Amino acid sequence: MQAMAQERSKLIITLDGAIVNEYFINKDSISIGRKLNNDIQLDELTVSGNHSLIQTIDDETFVKDNASTNGTLLNGVRIKKSALKHGDIIQIGNYQFAYHDAQDEYQPTMFIKAEVDDVKKEVENIKKEITVSNTTDISDIPFAGVRVLNGPLKSKVLELRKPFNTIGFDGKKLAIIARNPDGYTISALNDRSFRRQTDIPKINGSTLGNDFKKLNDHDVIELLETQIEFFYYR
Repeated sequence: MQAMAQERSKLIITLDGAIVNEYFINKDSISIGRKLNNDIQLDELTVSGNHSLIQTIDDETFVKDNASTNGTLLNGVRIKKSALKHGDIIQIGNYQFAYHDAQDEYQPTMFIKAEVDDVKKEVENIKKEITVSNTTDISDIPFAGVRVLNGPLKSKVLELRKPFNTIGFDGKKLAIIARNPDGYTISALNDRSFRRQTDIPKINGSTLGNDFKKLNDHDVIELLETQIEFFYYR
C-alpha cells in the first residue's frame, strides 16, 4: 500500500509563479533545505539548512517543519507537522510546493503567495500605487481568507495574512490582494498570456482592472471560471 501512495504522489515546485521542477515522492522521507545534502535543495537565504521533511507513513503523506527559522506554511498557515491532501500548498521561503495525488484526476492547483520580497516588477509597480502610508497600523484589521465555491477544489480555504498576497492557478499569478488599514483590496495583474475575456479576473461579475478595488465580506472573485468567496475571520 505504501508503494502505491508513493508512486501516485508528487510535488510541483514553483518560484515567483513559475514551475521550476516536479519531484515524485518515491521514498519514505524526503528532505528539503538549503544544504546540498537535501533531496530537494533550495538555494535561498530564507530557507534553513535542513528546513523540512516530506514523510510517507503507510498510505498517508505528511509535511514536517524542522524547527526552521522562517517556518513552513501549509495553505497559508504555519505548521509543525500536518497530513497532506491533494491540492495542498506548502510554502518554504519564496518556493511553493503543490501536492498532487494521481489517484485524483488532474485539476488546477490554486495558490496564494505571500509577497515578501521584490520578486516581480509588475507586483512592485502595483504596490507603489497604494496611497496609504507604510507607517499606518494595520494590526486592527481582522485577518481574511478565501473559500473556493465550485469545481474540484470546492470548500478549500486559504488565508490572507500578509500585506500583499498574489493569487492564481498552476503558477500563473492572476491578481494581488493587499491588506490595508481600511481593509483588503484586490487588483488584476497584467499578464500577456491572457487571450480571452474569460481569463481576466472578475469580482461580483464585473471585470477587474489594474486599480485596487476594496473587498467586502462575502464578495465573490472569479478566476478562470473558478469562484472564490472573500470573507473576514470574526
